[in-house]
Amino acid sequence: MDGTSGTSGTSGLNEISGMRVVPDQGEWRGGFEERVLAGYRAAGCSEPLSRALLERALKGVDGWTVATDGAGWIAVGVSEDNGATVGRIHDLTAAGPDAATAARTWAERWCAERGAGRVEVRLTGGAGAEAGAEAGAEPGPAATATATATATGTSTAGPFAGYPVRGQNRLRAAAEHPALPPGLTVRPLTAEEYPGWYAGEEAAYVADIVRAGALTPEQAKAKSDEDFARHLPQGYATPGHAFYALEADGQVVGTGWVNHGYLPGVTFGFSLEVYEEHRGKGYGRAAMSVGEWAARQGGDGALMFNVFGGNEVAMSLYDRTGFAVLDEFRSLPL
Repeated sequence: MDGTSGTSGTSGLNEISGMRVVPDQGEWRGGFEERVLAGYRAAGCSEPLSRALLERALKGVDGWTVATDGAGWIAVGVSEDNGATVGRIHDLTAAGPDAATAARTWAERWCAERGAGRVEVRLTGGAGAEAGAEAGAEPGPAATATATATATGTSTAGPFAGYPVRGQNRLRAAAEHPALPPGLTVRPLTAEEYPGWYAGEEAAYVADIVRAGALTPEQAKAKSDEDFARHLPQGYATPGHAFYALEADGQVVGTGWVNHGYLPGVTFGFSLEVYEEHRGKGYGRAAMSVGEWAARQGGDGALMFNVFGGNEVAMSLYDRTGFAVLDEFRSLPL
């Protein structure tokens, strides 16, 4: 199930909050798309990249329920995710903090009525850029329910400040000629090394998901199996993907996995890992340089990756190396 546009069960909520479900998305949708684009542009995205991200943000939009209190908008939906019913707040704009809180409460109750066990929100925008759910509120006094994704890895998330951070997408333009740090070399991961690497990556991915707090270990394992099968259908030989070993003093100190052309002009770094026994030696920052180098090797101009909530060490590193927050994902159990 990918959202619902039905109004059953909303009459009581409408009376409490003053929200009114609208039968036609037309009036809301144009402003929503502009807010999404503004958030991505503020994060430093090119126009082709901003529009590609907008297309992803609009997935399932025809099934969303849109409501208004006459001054702001809220868009919500529910879907199945790894066997669980999840509510999503896709957009929230409001005339002030009280109205924003009321709209968020309406959305949470709407999702709960449809069986959602948790509600998720994506806050979109770069350092210092104001954004609401997806791309937030338009600038000006009538749009104070905003969420600012900052370069410090935290958010002034407005009505969603109480939602724990589950993950972030980060983005930075790659240096024109990224140089590898002295003493560090990079080589392709071999086909013989791939099975051991894969097992380690999968275990680490499951652990990261569980630590972020959104899924149980069983749900995390199911998500991992699904994601790896989708991204690497041909394993080591999957087109567009490259795997690297990072070496120092004759030892493998880490690995990298990237997907060239993931989005227009963007290489996605699925993994830039420094082994635990080699951390604290400056290799983490070096791994970021390897990611930039890999992006340029693949003909892309920017590097993007995801970091899970709870990984403050990694977020701090990404702040210091200039990777802006592109999207921040938050969720709350209902």
